[in-house]
Amino acid sequence: MAGIVVGVDGSADSDVALEWAVAEAERWKVPVTAIIVVPRMVTVGAGAPMLGPVDQETLHAMGETVRAAVDKAAVGHEVAVEVRATSGVAAEELLNASADADMLVLGSRGHGGFARLLLGSVSSQCVHHAGCPVVVVPSRPRG
Repeated sequence: MAGIVVGVDGSADSDVALEWAVAEAERWKVPVTAIIVVPRMVTVGAGAPMLGPVDQETLHAMGETVRAAVDKAAVGHEVAVEVRATSGVAAEELLNASADADMLVLGSRGHGGFARLLLGSVSSQCVHHAGCPVVVVPSRPRG
């Protein structure tokens, strides 16, 4: 997929990254693929926890959440945006998507538990292993 891939997780930082990606895509006249990765569900089977698939209803709902964020970010911009909701490990799925992209765009932090870090774990992994240039969009100042 040529164009810009942007990771979206519903956090304020990912909203900023999405806005940046949409504006940049319009500038370069390329499409955007907004991806949300839903962690696999933990199920108990045969006495041990196992990772199982995420049901289609959950994926659809998460995709609709991203679509609403895209609609907000795309106001005033002429750019094609595809929304993709998938299950798996966020860094792995984004790295896979980066293989054919022109650019991967991420927020500096997502919903992880280490808010004081300047760069989240998914962003850090993608910066080091992506198959294309990576832009990490800084947070908006809080306060």
